[in-house]
Amino acid sequence: MKVLIVEDESMAAKRLATLLEKINPEIEILAKLDSVKRTVNWLKENPQPDLLFFDIQLADGLSFEILEQVEVSSPIIFTTAFDEYAIQAFKVNSIDYLLKPIDPEDLESALEKYEARFKSSASEQKPGMDMMLIQQAMQMLTKQYKERFVVKIGEHIHTIPTAETAYFFSQEKATYLQTKEKNRYIIDYTMEQVEQLVDPQKFFRINRKYLVSLEAVKDIITYSNSRLRLILIHTDETDAIVSRDKVQDFKKWLDR
Repeated sequence: MKVLIVEDESMAAKRLATLLEKINPEIEILAKLDSVKRTVNWLKENPQPDLLFFDIQLADGLSFEILEQVEVSSPIIFTTAFDEYAIQAFKVNSIDYLLKPIDPEDLESALEKYEARFKSSASEQKPGMDMMLIQQAMQMLTKQYKERFVVKIGEHIHTIPTAETAYFFSQEKATYLQTKEKNRYIIDYTMEQVEQLVDPQKFFRINRKYLVSLEAVKDIITYSNSRLRLILIHTDETDAIVSRDKVQDFKKWLDR
């Protein structure tokens, strides 16, 4: 199996190459490249490898840009430090991903998936690259999140920076923004809309009512039925409960 590694961190590239050769001594590392430009040039001048490993963020851009500049017919395994929510968009068909630092067992599993799915006879047609999916993923990873919200105070219009927001919550069909300085404002968005507008690394939707930032959480208490109860700043409410089906994702969100 001939493999191309695209990774701008030299130590990470060396470690990946070592892991690959340990898992399968027959793997041949064709090259280790560190930029979009060098990879595009290499792919134009050389035959396609059997398998590519792409780090998502390179020194001169996102590795998705390679796919916009040169045709890639080989399957790709993306290596990334991004959390899973951002890369589910392209985990289909010819695309897989590994979270860094790469776990040897996950790497071996990805190689087995490649063997099962792509190492077919020459007469069989291999799945192609879904460019629409790639573009979707690229948009997600480069998305600009909302920096401020407009609120009305009496006859006046003000803006509240998202960075100053402790949490959002819904009450009696209205959506509220609670600042870190104890102020509370109604905003013209549903909770579902707010969830799409703010950075999911900074805000987590714990249940239908609350979308919280880490700075808003004073304490976390184990609760009945394998749930968690959050003590939030500037409120005496006791209904900030992390839904049972979100507990594991919430813990991952905390453990960054």
